[in-house]
Amino acid sequence: MGKARDMELFTIGYEGASQAAVIAALKAAGVKRLIDVRELPSSRRAGFSKSPLRASLEAEGIAYLHLKKLGTPKEGRIANRAGRMEEFWRIVDEGLARPEAEYELALAGELAASTPSCLLCFEADHRTCHRLEVANRMAGSRPFAVTHLSPDPGF
Repeated sequence: MGKARDMELFTIGYEGASQAAVIAALKAAGVKRLIDVRELPSSRRAGFSKSPLRASLEAEGIAYLHLKKLGTPKEGRIANRAGRMEEFWRIVDEGLARPEAEYELALAGELAASTPSCLLCFEADHRTCHRLEVANRMAGSRPFAVTHLSPDPGF
């Protein structure tokens, strides 16, 4: 027998994308569960608030789960928008170190290990989004190979 293959964990951001493009990217990657890691699962972008997103995903055979404690607190989102990235990453690290976030990280890891899963947040560029740190922490405890999807192939 060969070496055990890493499990895949995906991430995606919906900034500038349509709901249809995000769902198409998820389906193309074989994702069966979307894990929403926004603190507040609401959006001014059509189709990305919790209820409509869940309904559209489930209609396509993709389960939806919101894990609020893995989201970035308001002060972190403000720091990110202002370009204060050192402050942003410090806030993200502090938030993910809380016991309730550690519980949700463990839950997300268990679920992603059993079903192809994708972390969802807003930012198109995963390098400026807290989902990068969530994915890295999940990959630190399980053999996940992390793939960052884009609904826009040109990004």
